[in-house]
Amino acid sequence: MKPLPAFIFMTRWLQLPLYLGLILAQCVYVYHFWVELKDLIGAVLGNEAALQHIFQAVAVPGGTAPDKLNESTIMLVVLGLIDVVMISNLLIMVIIGGYETFVSRMHLDEHPDQPEWLSHVNASVLKTKLAMAIIGISSIHLLKTFINAGAYTNQVLIAQTVIHVVFLLSALAIAYTDRIMVGTQNESKPH
Repeated sequence: MKPLPAFIFMTRWLQLPLYLGLILAQCVYVYHFWVELKDLIGAVLGNEAALQHIFQAVAVPGGTAPDKLNESTIMLVVLGLIDVVMISNLLIMVIIGGYETFVSRMHLDEHPDQPEWLSHVNASVLKTKLAMAIIGISSIHLLKTFINAGAYTNQVLIAQTVIHVVFLLSALAIAYTDRIMVGTQNESKPH
């Protein structure tokens, strides 16, 4: 390669610190998950400090805070834990898929733990998978809102529902665009 194209190609490594930063963010989510899980277990076992933390965690601003550990409170905490896991999954897709697509091959073809989706990842597939993950995260937030629907105005409920529908439509548009592009590429190949 000539020097200028070689230099431009090397700049892809500038993304490495970004992926390392996302790994640190993943560590923060792991820590948060364990703190919340420890407090949920502590609350179930009668620890008053853990119980108060759980009540604060599920309280809706402007709404009445729960005063006892019941099914709804437990469900809200568990939905929060699921939310953390889904965001963590999103981080893994961005870190591994982005690094593999934009920086350098990881050469995991023979590795038994290679994620199934990594074998056919490209920028388009990654966008679709990220859109689906965002819809999952949005679904969790919408469910948490609906469980506490009494604490929100109709305007907030409608706005969150509309935002979720926009995420759905965006994901469909991305998938449809990808399908058109793949179809166009297949048609242009010599038979």
